[in-house]
Amino acid sequence: MAGRRRWSTEEILDSATELLRTSDAESFSVRKLAAALGTDSSSLYRHFRSKTELLRAVADRILEAAMDGYRPEGDWKQRITALALRVREAFGHQPQLAAIWGRYASGGAGSRLIVEEVLQALRASGLPDEEIPVRYHRLAVLIAALIASEAGVSTITPEEYEQGMELFRVAVLGADPERFPALAHFARAVRPLGADRGAAFEEILAAHLAQIEAAIRPS
Repeated sequence: MAGRRRWSTEEILDSATELLRTSDAESFSVRKLAAALGTDSSSLYRHFRSKTELLRAVADRILEAAMDGYRPEGDWKQRITALALRVREAFGHQPQLAAIWGRYASGGAGSRLIVEEVLQALRASGLPDEEIPVRYHRLAVLIAALIASEAGVSTITPEEYEQGMELFRVAVLGADPERFPALAHFARAVRPLGADRGAAFEEILAAHLAQIEAAIRPS
């Protein structure tokens, strides 16, 4: 009787990535992945000690793919912007994993490539070395939060989106002007959270980079 096939780490990650295209990270399990591969969970735990470790590895592959073919161009702000947009686009194809990346981070090759490029870009900005780690951390938190937030919106169904839009319209356009005077005044101009995410992402990032640049300039 032939033994069960032994799956490589890369094959396991390929299958996990495909499974996550049709399910969210919360409902994903090692047991479901093992069933999809026609094996048992214990064989997968030889490669990954936990579900979290497996998800981190899948998220890291997305970071690594985002860096594929990347070449730093332009000044430090252009480099960080280009990098952030690459990561945003990569997770846009796998939004279920954006929250995992934001929650747990990763420590593989993809993560190292991202961190290295951001640190190098910040050094090129002229920031003193002692300020760079803190500036890096704030940038990482900002980018991860923006990407995770956008991914959360993109995973809802069209029906859920329409329900949310209707609730937004009721909450904003139907606000009592005596109790909510500012809301009533700006009601027709206020946009829902899911609107124009791309422009908002770039504007928020640009504002943060401008703040860093202002701190570098001599007074």
